[in-house]
Amino acid sequence: MTPIKRLLENRPVFTIEKGSTVQAGAEYMSKNNIGALPVMDGARLVGIFSERDVINRVIARGLNPATTRVSEVMTSDIVVGDSDDSYDACLKKMKQANCRHLPIVEGDTLLGVISLRDLLLVDISEKDDKIEFLHNYMFHVPPGLEKKYGN
Repeated sequence: MTPIKRLLENRPVFTIEKGSTVQAGAEYMSKNNIGALPVMDGARLVGIFSERDVINRVIARGLNPATTRVSEVMTSDIVVGDSDDSYDACLKKMKQANCRHLPIVEGDTLLGVISLRDLLLVDISEKDDKIEFLHNYMFHVPPGLEKKYGN
C-alpha cells in the first residue's frame, strides 16, 4: 500500500508557535480552511491545536481568546503517524485516539497533518478504481467476439 507521505506531497505545512494566542490560531485556521494546527516550540512538535480545543477549552470555559495562549489549551498528548505508515495504519491510530487530525512525522521532522476527511477521500478514490477495474473486467468484450456472438 502507498505510504501516507504521498498524500502530503505538494501541500503546505501549517503550524503555530506555542506562545501564539488562541485568537491568532483560530484566525489562521479560518483563513487557511483547516481544522487543526501542529503546535511548535521552535522546530519541535509539542502539541496540536484544533477547532475542538477552541470550543471545549476556551469558549466553554469563558477564556479570552485574545489573551489565552495556544500552549494553555492545546492537546499535548498527541498521537503521530510515521511517514511510511499506510492509510490503514493512520486510520487505526486516529480511531484509537479518537481524533480527526494526525500529524505525520519523518524522524523528528513534521511533514504535515492528515485529516479523517483526507483518508476518506483516499478510500473513496481507491474503491472507485476497484469498481472501474471490475466493471471493465466483467463487461469488456474482446475484439472480434462481438462479430462472432453478437451483442
